[in-house]
Amino acid sequence: MRTLIRVWTYARRYKLYAAATLACAMITTLAGFVFPQAAGWVVDDVLVPSRADLLLPYVLLVAGGFLARDLFNSLRIWLNNTFEQLVIFDLRCDLYEALQALPLGWYDHRATGDIQTRVGEDVTSMERVLIDGIEQGVVAVLQVAGVGAILFWINWRLTLWVLVPVPILLAGAIWYTSTAYRRYGLSRRAASAMNALLIDNVQGIRQIKAYAREPQELERFAGKARDVQNATLSVMQVWAAYSPAMSFAAALGSVIVLYVGGLDALSQTGFSKGDFVKFLLFVSMFYEPIGRLHGLNQLFQAGRAAGDRVFEILDAAREPYSPRTGSSPLPQPVRGHVRYDGVGFEYREGLPVLHAVDIDAQPGATIALVGHSGAGKSTIVNLLPRFYEATSGRITIDGNEITSLGLGELRQHIGVVTQESFLFNGTVLDNLRFGKPSATAAEIEAACRAAGAWEFVSALPQALDTHVGERGVKLSVGEKQRISIARALLKNPPILILDEATASVDTATERLIQEALHRLLQGRTSFVIAHRLSTIRQAREIIVLDGGRIRERGTHDQLLALGGIYARLCRIQNLDLISDQDFERAEAPAETP
Repeated sequence: MRTLIRVWTYARRYKLYAAATLACAMITTLAGFVFPQAAGWVVDDVLVPSRADLLLPYVLLVAGGFLARDLFNSLRIWLNNTFEQLVIFDLRCDLYEALQALPLGWYDHRATGDIQTRVGEDVTSMERVLIDGIEQGVVAVLQVAGVGAILFWINWRLTLWVLVPVPILLAGAIWYTSTAYRRYGLSRRAASAMNALLIDNVQGIRQIKAYAREPQELERFAGKARDVQNATLSVMQVWAAYSPAMSFAAALGSVIVLYVGGLDALSQTGFSKGDFVKFLLFVSMFYEPIGRLHGLNQLFQAGRAAGDRVFEILDAAREPYSPRTGSSPLPQPVRGHVRYDGVGFEYREGLPVLHAVDIDAQPGATIALVGHSGAGKSTIVNLLPRFYEATSGRITIDGNEITSLGLGELRQHIGVVTQESFLFNGTVLDNLRFGKPSATAAEIEAACRAAGAWEFVSALPQALDTHVGERGVKLSVGEKQRISIARALLKNPPILILDEATASVDTATERLIQEALHRLLQGRTSFVIAHRLSTIRQAREIIVLDGGRIRERGTHDQLLALGGIYARLCRIQNLDLISDQDFERAEAPAETP
C-alpha cells in the first residue's frame, strides 16, 4: 500500500485527468447496467404476454446503452493513457535525476545491469500498476458497488446468498497479498543478477573471445537465467492454484443463486421470471470484477516489489549539489591555491585509506603523486571535486573550504583527465562540446590543435561529425585521450587533475600526449598521478605515498638524493638517476671556442 500511495503522489499532479478518467469509468459502468435491466423487461413485458410491438424499443435501448458504454470507454482509455504517460514521464525523469545526484560511492556497490533493470523493467512494472491497477481497480470497485446495490434493490434476500463466497474470496486475497511479495522480490533480484552478468559480458566480449571463454560464460549465464526461470515458475505455480480456486469460489455463488432464485421464480412470490433473468445477469457482472481484482492483485504485487527497488534509488542520500545556506561563492578569478590539511578518508568505517594528508599546492604549481597501486593517490584527487567526502581534516581552494561550496560551482573550476578516457556514443563534436556547450568552431579547432588531435580529427570520414561509437570504440586509445585533453582545454579550468593520463598508450603516442599536457598544465594548479616517473620529473613537488601516508616529498633531485622509495622506483623503471641540472647541461649545445 505504501508503494501505491507514493505512486499516487505523482498522479495527484494531474487531478483533472484523474477526475475525467474516473467520470468516464462511472458512466461506462452505469451504461453496462442497461442490458441486464432491459433483458428482464423483455422477459416480463414481451415474452410472457407476447407483446412483439415492445421488443424494438427495448432493443434500441440496449443498443444505445452499448454505444454509450463504448464511446465513454474509448474516451476513458485515451484520457487514462495520457494521464499515465504524464505520470510515468515524471517518475522516469525523477529517477534519472536521482541517479545523477547519487555519490560515486553508491555506484561502487551497484552493477550496471542492476541499475538498468531498475530504470527499465522495474519502472515498466510500476507503470502496469498505474495502468491496470489504479484505473481498472477503480472501475472494478465501482462495478462491484453499483451492481451490489442493484442486486439488493431487486431482491435483498437472494443477494445475501450472492455474498456467501465473499469471505472466502477476501481470505484468499489476504493470503496471496501477504505471501506474494517475497516471491516477486526474488524474481526481480534474479532478473537484475542476470542483466548485470549480461551487461558485464557484453562490455568484456573482447576478453571473452581472446581467452576462448564462450562455453564457460554461457554456463554462467545459463545459471542466472535458470534462477530467473525458477523464480518466475515459483510465482506462476502459486498463481495457477490461487486464481482457479478464487474463480471456483465465485462460481459457487452463481450456483447457489441459480438454485435458490429458480425456486423463488417458480413459487411466484413476487419474484418474476424476468427478475430472475435480470438478477442472474447482474450476478455475473458482480463476480466478474471481483475476479479482475484478483488478477490486478497479482500485478500489484509485482509492481510493489519493483516499486520498492525504484524508490530505493529515489530515497538514497544524494550529493549536496547546492551550496549551504549562508555560504559564499569562490571569489573570481579563482587562483587555484589548494590545501589539504590533515585529511583522512575511509571507504568503510574503521578501515582508513588516508592518514593526515597535508598538501599545499600554490597557484599554477604541478603536484605529482607517486606510489604503488593502492597507496591512496587516486583517493586524494577524488576528494578534491568531492567525488567522495573526506572523513577528517579539511580541503580549501583559495582559503574557502570545499564543503561550503555547491558541487556545481566547485566542479566547474576543476578539470579531470583520467587513464581511461570515456567518450559518449555520439560525434567527436558532441564529446568536445561536453566540456563547453557554447564553444565556437574556432575554439574547438584551437583546443584540438593544442591537444595534438586536429590532424587525425580532420582526417576522419566526417571530421568533427564522425560518430565515435560506444565508449569511443572506433578510435584508438591515444586518439580518445587527446580528445579528452581537448575537452578539458575547452573547459579551461584553473585546477586540473591528471590521473595516469598516459598509462595506456605507446611511447610515440605518449610523446604527443605529453606535448598536449604540457600546454594544458600551463598556468593551472595541477595534480598529476603517473606510474611513468619520467613524465613528472619537472613537477614543483613530488609526493610519495605508501599505505595512505605521505612518506617522502620534494623535487626530483631532492628525492633522488634522499635515496628512499622514489629513488628505488626510478631504478625499477630504469630511469636515469641524474639531476635536472645534469640533464639540462647534457641537453645544452656545446660552447664554441
